[in-house]
Amino acid sequence: MQNTETNRIEYKQQLTNDFEQEVIAFLNYKEGGIIYVGINKEGQAVGIDNIDLTQLQIKDRIKNNIGPSTLGLFDVTVETIDDKEVIKVVISSGTEKPYYLRKKGRTPEGCYIRVGSSKEQMTERMIDDMYAKRIKANLKEIDSPRQELTFNQLKIYYEEHGLKLNDNFLQNLDLLTSEGKYNYNAFLLADENTISIKLVRYLGTNKLELLENLEYGNRCLITATQRILDRLDVENTTYAKIEYFGRKEQEKIDSKALKEAVINAIVHNDYSYGNSPIIELYSDRVEITSAGGLPQELSQEEFLEGVTAPRNKELIRVFKDVDLIENIGSGVLRILDAYDKNCFKFMDHFLRVSFKYRENPFEYDNDKTKNDKINDKINDKEKQILDVLIDNQNATIPKISAITKISTATVSRYLKQLQDKQIIQRVGSNKSGYWKIL
Repeated sequence: MQNTETNRIEYKQQLTNDFEQEVIAFLNYKEGGIIYVGINKEGQAVGIDNIDLTQLQIKDRIKNNIGPSTLGLFDVTVETIDDKEVIKVVISSGTEKPYYLRKKGRTPEGCYIRVGSSKEQMTERMIDDMYAKRIKANLKEIDSPRQELTFNQLKIYYEEHGLKLNDNFLQNLDLLTSEGKYNYNAFLLADENTISIKLVRYLGTNKLELLENLEYGNRCLITATQRILDRLDVENTTYAKIEYFGRKEQEKIDSKALKEAVINAIVHNDYSYGNSPIIELYSDRVEITSAGGLPQELSQEEFLEGVTAPRNKELIRVFKDVDLIENIGSGVLRILDAYDKNCFKFMDHFLRVSFKYRENPFEYDNDKTKNDKINDKINDKEKQILDVLIDNQNATIPKISAITKISTATVSRYLKQLQDKQIIQRVGSNKSGYWKIL
């Protein structure tokens, strides 16, 4: 903990009457911020007496006393500091500025902004300028291309997490425009839509030879996300070695970083121009690209520091409800725990994350490497086939035949021999399965 307040950190010993003003100041500030309740101005943890009640009061006051809607823009958690339980409120920079006290409206008495380590009332000129720059084409106000939508999948996800969507869920989740029509958020979360997320596989390190072009979508965005994550989990090889003291493992790609990158690409993607995220698998790396460039108002430096300015706050709220997002603003920092900042590529209209595959770090027995052992057991043609499968575990018999110049009948026979020698194993059906290297 820092001992002093900063432009992004505010300490409160207890929940005070001006709490909403502090939240508004961070919502209107380009970097957002964090409010700790249960820490005094000297930075010492004093704790909260009734922590559960205080959490509920904080959530209720932010939701009901501040306009426009703050759903998806804040997170309330409990932390233990110096053996004292305190409340941490993480607030993102909003996209519908200026935010204000509902009872005061969009006036200097209702609008605040963070200046240094304190909040300040905004002037009428500041309010007008900020309102003029507001993003008007947000998904909340874009009509759904279809107005006959169902949400059975969304309801199932909420029920699986102990939540039940009542009759007012469309309003509560901001799935309606101000005119009462289904908006684009509703379209993305509906049982059926026309949004497709591509997963493409190439043979080498460039796009010259396409092996697979899969599409996940045309359904609830949560379902599409889960299916992509499941597929990538299969692709992500785990290297392992058994030693005297136990089993050592290392993943080809850090699974936490991969999950964060995929979810960030999906929830922060700019869908307003019809673009969807794309995931590309090469022989040496995976790349995840989303449309829209950096979130509104963020510099590259701020982005890499974990500062958040969510583009699609309604989607973020839903993904958090179903536990696909843990804490707002933590995704980039988790990626940077495992990879260098150079994994991010910033473009004017796109943002790309690239993860290089890790090599197998484990050596085998004293006399021979694993490859030496395999070479003792297989002939030249079997080795050619195995080399293809190592590069592409989804290769079909015709594809293997085309690459190795071995007839399809011979390829089939040698595949059977490789299985009998327990060097490869077929996982799944002949049509949709893949070859696992043993």
